[in-house]
Amino acid sequence: MQIACGETSHYFCVLVLKRKKRKEKRMEGTEQWKNQLEQWKNQLEPWKNQATQWLNQGIEYSHQIPPTQLYAALAVLLFTTLFFLLIRLFKRAKSDTIVLTGLSGSGKTVLFYQLRDGSSHQGTVTSMEPNEGLFVLHSETTKKGKIRPVHLVDVPGHSRLRPKLDEFLPQAAGIVFVVDALEFLPNCRAASEYLYDILTKASVVKKKIPVLIVCNKTDKVTAHTKEFIRKQMEKEVDKLRASRSSVSEADIANDYTLGIPGEAFSFSHCDNKVTVAEASGLTGVTNQVEQFIREHVKA
Repeated sequence: MQIACGETSHYFCVLVLKRKKRKEKRMEGTEQWKNQLEQWKNQLEPWKNQATQWLNQGIEYSHQIPPTQLYAALAVLLFTTLFFLLIRLFKRAKSDTIVLTGLSGSGKTVLFYQLRDGSSHQGTVTSMEPNEGLFVLHSETTKKGKIRPVHLVDVPGHSRLRPKLDEFLPQAAGIVFVVDALEFLPNCRAASEYLYDILTKASVVKKKIPVLIVCNKTDKVTAHTKEFIRKQMEKEVDKLRASRSSVSEADIANDYTLGIPGEAFSFSHCDNKVTVAEASGLTGVTNQVEQFIREHVKA
């Protein structure tokens, strides 16, 4: 029993010594931190004195400036700050809406689904209500990093439903006007009239909303080229320009005229940028449309 007690006593002695050493180490570490903080405090003291000196000099200098100059300087500072804040707000508020429109049967809705889902949904029927969605383009879903979604609106092309277009144009960053390249000639006049109406709308002209004329269904062998379609539409718009110029000013009070007087019309004469591209909604060839979208709705 005496041996056991001796061993127990030795164990407790060792335990006490270990605790004492740990306590001494903690106290030593605390003391080191105190010394380090005191050293930093001493190093910062000259900077504190210098800052106080500069502040006092600034206050003294401000008292020497005439009040008018001081107010002018403050006004400039305030104006500059507000200016940069407005720029930041404007950049944030920039529209993310792309309007998709054109005659019925041109393939707008198929194009909409290709851009959103990467699928034609096996063709669609004529839309009677706008298709609308906020999404990242399907071709961008595999890209890394944060990508800005696009608000894409497919506006019905039926003449009775076109007034819905006016609901979305004021917020549009761009307009995609879809043309059936396969059945273009029978619809050339109607498509040109619809495009003319869009290009002369005050909301489009004032904001200089860019327009992309998309020649859809170009995967078909008998489809017309974009150069042919552009030239034919320019000719039709030129005819419309001449015929509508005879209408009384009261009837076209809300419209703008197109082109340069005395010259044959060209899309290059428009205040807003008008370009032509090719696509195939059914086969998923939409890269030129996507490029236009991302040019005006930055990712």
